[in-house]
Amino acid sequence: MLGAGFLLFATHVGNLETPADPSPADAIIVLTGGSARVETGVELLKAGKGQRLLISGVNPMARVEDLRRATGGDRELFACCVDIDHAALDTIGNAEESARWVTEHAFASVILVTNNYHMPRSLMEMRRYLGELNLQPYPVVTGRLNGAEWLRQPTALRVLFTEYLKLIGSFARGFVSAGAIRAHLATISDAMPE
Repeated sequence: MLGAGFLLFATHVGNLETPADPSPADAIIVLTGGSARVETGVELLKAGKGQRLLISGVNPMARVEDLRRATGGDRELFACCVDIDHAALDTIGNAEESARWVTEHAFASVILVTNNYHMPRSLMEMRRYLGELNLQPYPVVTGRLNGAEWLRQPTALRVLFTEYLKLIGSFARGFVSAGAIRAHLATISDAMPE
């Protein structure tokens, strides 16, 4: 079962494509950690696909100005519309901090930007914390993995298998902690000013 599940996961991830023209949303959330994620989020913001951008999981040493320079982003755009989260250390933390940010700004729809291999687990964690929010996946594809090309690439195979194991862990955690997450979300909502 583990092997069959991995084949299904790898095939699904390998066939994900970056949307050509996503529908606009209230906001954009980028999860750091993979190549081209932040640049993609900034491009979506520039294109008017969201009103604000959260870059979640940023190294505590990095400043907004560092990210702006690294992406070649416009100074005014970053000053008005880009927020960074230094608190998140993993995908669960990304989801927690994103939920806090979404609640604070009362957003109803979000474009989620992360790499294709990371998208299934990211969506699972985000949906736990964001509930019924309209969440549009925007997978960043940096290397083609369709047609089982990942079988011929040891690095891709390792990344996919590691991510698959994390996805299984995330799935199992959902059964154990569903009540705790709901209580945490209620706390966040109660803490927000009316």
